[in-house]
Amino acid sequence: MYRKILLPTDGSALCESAAQKGIEFAKFAGAGVVAFHAIPATSYLIYTEAGPSDVLAEQFERDANVRGERLVEALKNRAGEAGVPCETLLLTKDHPWEGIIEAATTTGCDLIFMASHGRRGLTAMLLGSETARVLTHTKIPVMVYR
Repeated sequence: MYRKILLPTDGSALCESAAQKGIEFAKFAGAGVVAFHAIPATSYLIYTEAGPSDVLAEQFERDANVRGERLVEALKNRAGEAGVPCETLLLTKDHPWEGIIEAATTTGCDLIFMASHGRRGLTAMLLGSETARVLTHTKIPVMVYR
């Protein structure tokens, strides 16, 4: 039924658990996976008293890329151990949900398998839910692991 499944991760324990279940699901379905991480944009994140810091922004971008590579490579290794074909992808986006949808679309995924962090109340209202935004804005089926 599914040929390629997107597994987004932010490195949290819940995302890692969801990714493992996604790999198991992909193996059961005979599908491949795409390990994905959205790297945060830094254009508005790094400020000093004198204004934006190019040096700090460059260091942040290097560190974020290294972390992203580490996360998707770890998923690729787990998928390989399970005998599931895996691609990796990193995208820099202001909003992770946009990156998730773009990654799924550009790689031809027919399912997004992602975690729900289960935020409730004021936290959910202030921070929002990347999962809810993906569900709202994509036409690709989404399986939410909790």
